[in-house]
Amino acid sequence: MFGLTNQIRRAAVSVPANIAEGWGRNSTKNYIQFIRISIGSLYEIETQLIIANNQNYITNQKKSALSARIDELGKMLNKLLKSLDNFIENK
Repeated sequence: MFGLTNQIRRAAVSVPANIAEGWGRNSTKNYIQFIRISIGSLYEIETQLIIANNQNYITNQKKSALSARIDELGKMLNKLLKSLDNFIENK
């Protein structure tokens, strides 16, 4: 359980950290790449929640609530990604 908890925390911190790092690169292409990494971290968290639920570390209700928040963040990041892709195409 400790390992899973630690990995979830690391992946959760990775999401905003990669967004910030990508923004700091001062390149739209680099920013897009770091947004994609952030989305990957969200998928990682989702997978870890499934494992935690399968191991009965968290309830179905808790997993569903957290998954809904992850989906919301994923949609926001995907919209940002699409916007950045459109920006590059129209440059």
